[in-house]
Amino acid sequence: MKHWILAVLCVLGLTGCANEYIIATVDGQLLTTDNKPELDDDTGMLEFEDSEGRKQHIPQAQVKQIIER
Repeated sequence: MKHWILAVLCVLGLTGCANEYIIATVDGQLLTTDNKPELDDDTGMLEFEDSEGRKQHIPQAQVKQIIER
């Protein structure tokens, strides 16, 4: 019985680590990503992986808000 409780706690702990982010752009688009977007200081572009696993770049000036969900 105790192994079952331990297994449930492990699964719940791992699901708490997965965060989804929503990037709202100034033109009203909502982009979703499973990982935290990162800013490239050299280019001024926000880099993230979209919901289909493709690497995307968007200018920082086009980002209105980033929301962690």
